[in-house]
Amino acid sequence: MSPVLKPMSIKQLPPQLINQIAAGEVIERPASAVKELIENSLDAGATEVLVEIEEGGSRLIRVSDNGGGINKSDLDLALSRHATSKIGSLHDLESVLSFGFRGEALPSMSSVSRLTLTSRQANDNAAWCVKADGTEAELDPVPVAHPVGTSVELRELFYNTPARRKFLKTDKTEFGHIETVVKRMALSRFDVGFSLKHNQRQVMDLKPALTNEQKDGRVGLLCGDGFVHESVEVDVINGDLALQGWVGLPTYSRSQADMQFFYVNGRLIRDKLINHAVRLAYKDVLFHGRHPVYVLYLSIDPTLVDVNAHPAKLEVRFRESKAVHDFVYRRIKQLLTDFRPSDHYEVKTLEPNLAESSIPYADMQQRHIPMSISEPALNYSRSASYPSHPMNRKPSNFNADVVQENEGSPPMGFAIAHLHNTYILAESESGLVLVDTHAAHERIVYEKMKKQYDAGDMPSQPLLIPQKIQLSDEEMLVFEQHQLMLEDLGLNLSVSGPNTLLVRAIPVLLALDGAEVLVRNLLEDLVQTGETNSVQEACYTVLGNMACHGSIRANRRLTEMEMNALLRDMEQTDNSGQCNHGRPTWVLLNAKQLDSLFLRGQ
Repeated sequence: MSPVLKPMSIKQLPPQLINQIAAGEVIERPASAVKELIENSLDAGATEVLVEIEEGGSRLIRVSDNGGGINKSDLDLALSRHATSKIGSLHDLESVLSFGFRGEALPSMSSVSRLTLTSRQANDNAAWCVKADGTEAELDPVPVAHPVGTSVELRELFYNTPARRKFLKTDKTEFGHIETVVKRMALSRFDVGFSLKHNQRQVMDLKPALTNEQKDGRVGLLCGDGFVHESVEVDVINGDLALQGWVGLPTYSRSQADMQFFYVNGRLIRDKLINHAVRLAYKDVLFHGRHPVYVLYLSIDPTLVDVNAHPAKLEVRFRESKAVHDFVYRRIKQLLTDFRPSDHYEVKTLEPNLAESSIPYADMQQRHIPMSISEPALNYSRSASYPSHPMNRKPSNFNADVVQENEGSPPMGFAIAHLHNTYILAESESGLVLVDTHAAHERIVYEKMKKQYDAGDMPSQPLLIPQKIQLSDEEMLVFEQHQLMLEDLGLNLSVSGPNTLLVRAIPVLLALDGAEVLVRNLLEDLVQTGETNSVQEACYTVLGNMACHGSIRANRRLTEMEMNALLRDMEQTDNSGQCNHGRPTWVLLNAKQLDSLFLRGQ
């Protein structure tokens, strides 16, 4: 039985309690305080930020900077609620570019910790210091020695709110969150140096990153050393929108969405609209259950984005959300389409003192090579027109002028064997190329079918003898629900009796043996997946399944001409680095790596 609450008169809450309530939203844990203090330092124009932590932040948090500092007369206001130098009117709020603007962070911190604020401006002879714990009515600044800039020190965080302190994790866990915050802030401002200490031990010391190489180093610190090499650089502008940064190649993905960083005008945000746009761009190339890695910076007119949408300022609202969504989606999708990723092995060689029986092994890392689909088709029209053809054969229609124009070999090289009737072995100028025949053909067929479907022209191939298929009740129901969509995809199916279909035609691209197997597998897939929200998405899903079921299967022997034709098609096909399910279609082993396998040159 719930207790009966006695009516109480309305009264004004005391200032400290008001700030403690606000602190519950703004200062969730020590990392939240660190984030707010670093943002204040960046807003003050700092080029160096030092963060010192003790016992995971529960005992001490100190953030020092070399920014412009705070005037002595403003120190009292700095710790007052809703006092800020960032905005002065609603117009300023609608176009704010600074990290902070509410004036809640410092008073919230002072209400749940023992806070010391020390600051000095360039034209002052001394720095001024104030101390607060949320109970004082007035602050009395005292002169102290301090370089130009500001230091904020928080001791015994949540000492007067035991319920909040009880929910803090171990020192190691809390410091891990703080370290992540510092890294994320370091990615937002490459021109600022960051230093982090924990229990007097130097953990991070980042100098300002002004060159591209230094910026790559910072990105590698957070996303792994291989990320920059396994990513596509983004730098596009469209009117008021500009997108820069890095997006990881599809095969450089994660099992969790823990390396996705998106900044809007320098502010790190979490936004469902942006997440959906990026996820959609990777839809056709990412393996099931994997998540892309990216570090992206969106620049937008500040009047077109509302940053006052979340207490911790982690969310924003775009005034033209559809335009932003389409811009991010289309630009990333195009970049992923224009590049051809390959699997690149870095072979670890043997040390001299290792046993002779030891075998070198390879760590697979993703690389990309630029093979733009806009390259002239002439480069791939005649395999034998290249002087580096592996068999050095000259066809009867050999043309010396064409050979001279097409010096070198095409990126995927020329086929020299079909291993186990499954993998194409090809020789290229870059090294040895291995291609998964089924996966590569699946992507080629899928992309062709998508283009035909989008153009409203999906040609069908009538069967010489229509084939009957006996279906279950569930499969028959699925056919009736999706009949019109199946017709649009080039399948001519009709009912010829109870639970019986007659297959009269299938898409030309899939006009191989086994029409019955193709249709049955397709209906089984529809039974499992059911309806989807988007008609186009549903059709693309069906096309992907059709391409998979209708592509070259393993154990089918290909001729040399068929293999080379497949390689040329890969070079001109969008997203040819992955099959429809996100698996890599080919790997590359270059000459240096081959030498390492056999310890040559050591």
